[in-house]
Amino acid sequence: MRQRGFTLVELLIVVAIIGMLAAIAVPYLFRALNRARQKRSMADMRTLAGAVEQYGLDMTFYPKVSDVESLALNLEPTYLRKIPRNDGWNRPFLYQTDLNSGTDYTLASLGMDGVRGSWVIGRRTTNYNDDIVISDGQFVQWPEGMQK
Repeated sequence: MRQRGFTLVELLIVVAIIGMLAAIAVPYLFRALNRARQKRSMADMRTLAGAVEQYGLDMTFYPKVSDVESLALNLEPTYLRKIPRNDGWNRPFLYQTDLNSGTDYTLASLGMDGVRGSWVIGRRTTNYNDDIVISDGQFVQWPEGMQK
């Protein structure tokens, strides 16, 4: 009785097909992961901005601090049980305000690359590297459409 099995050529063809499918699927996977990180960052920023706005309504000025850790001291646990400190790429959010008057604030995520770019009011971006910015409760720079 003769044993049957796969030949080396058949196995190489199967491995080549699997490799081609992986080469096609992996970039889509990374794009989907970055899109999810971006969406999480935006959701956390909305939540954080809402807490800052509530604080502003109660105190008549926004928290006069220069970073998210100091912001937590003003917002936790009264406005949020625990504030989100990091964006979807696990980098700290940026928080800025006028330390004298507390009349304006800006909250930002530096995006996938973690490098601060220029913040342009009303700028819709299609790049994961671009920053996501909320100023005084409104997104002023945000991702939209197909990302690169």
